[in-house]
Amino acid sequence: MFSSSTTPKTSDFEVSSPPTDGISNLVFNGQQDLLSATSWDCQTRIYQVLPNGSTEPKAAIQHEGPSLSSAWSKDGTKLLSVGCDKAGRLMDLNTGQTTQVAAHDAPIKCVRFIDGGNMSNVAVTASWDKTVRYWDLRSQAPISQLLVSSLPERCYTMDVTYPLMVVGTAERHLFLYNLTNPTVVFKQILSPLKWQTRVVSCFPSASGFAIGSVEGRVGIQYVEDKDQSQNFSFKCHREDDKKNVYCVNDISFHPIHGTFSTAGADGTFNFWDKEAKCRLKAFSSIGTPISCTAFNKNGSIFAYAASYDWSKGHGTIFTQYTINIYLSLRA
Repeated sequence: MFSSSTTPKTSDFEVSSPPTDGISNLVFNGQQDLLSATSWDCQTRIYQVLPNGSTEPKAAIQHEGPSLSSAWSKDGTKLLSVGCDKAGRLMDLNTGQTTQVAAHDAPIKCVRFIDGGNMSNVAVTASWDKTVRYWDLRSQAPISQLLVSSLPERCYTMDVTYPLMVVGTAERHLFLYNLTNPTVVFKQILSPLKWQTRVVSCFPSASGFAIGSVEGRVGIQYVEDKDQSQNFSFKCHREDDKKNVYCVNDISFHPIHGTFSTAGADGTFNFWDKEAKCRLKAFSSIGTPISCTAFNKNGSIFAYAASYDWSKGHGTIFTQYTINIYLSLRA
């Protein structure tokens, strides 16, 4: 069991000119404090975060359908954005130009850049068409593709910390890859959680990953067989235990300390220490689901998005919810 303490929510900085529809993904640039935000309003926006916490909109990538995920190149000069238009669109910050560099047969749910080994300047995309595809951005052509038989279901989530890549699909399948051999599944397992997978997030050490589900639970999983005794799961984002259970929408690891955050449909986020198995901080609800989160390059800024997360289905009138991005400079 995790021990806990509760910290009242205090005012954080609001991002100027936020998206106008649900926010699906937040990612910080690894070289400077630029924040990308993908949205169901079909745009991926880039914000400059200033030292005082204020923000300036810098650029945007336009999609022909909802934008679902984005990733920054290692050198911080390029942003790759994917979405429901089945396209991966790459913006070069130096020129301001955007070109299509990736494509799938169905909406693209996730994108990451791979940093390490022989995979430099390679991006990986995962789609509802049940494929994972690698793209060499120098040639704008796929360098390898995992066929439909390799993913039995639609991709819901993916994360990469070289050499580890974890892909989560429908029906609770998890596929682990050693990116030194990127077309071969290193290990295939079922989620340790009983309900639909919402998010996976690799440890900064690449020794394992955290997984969150719609049932308000998080699992901590190690890759190597010798470390399996360290696996465990715990409850979070619940009220009165099982009376009100909320989706775990995102898990973000602190880049320096290895602690992590969870954010949920209950409008709260918590900070955790997996080594000590304790909750470091718990914050009160902001009244709107938190759909995604991100730490900046040194963990000094924590960004979280308030918007409808579809956890109550398409029938909910989500216009009643706030749509905004907040920055906490005390993380």
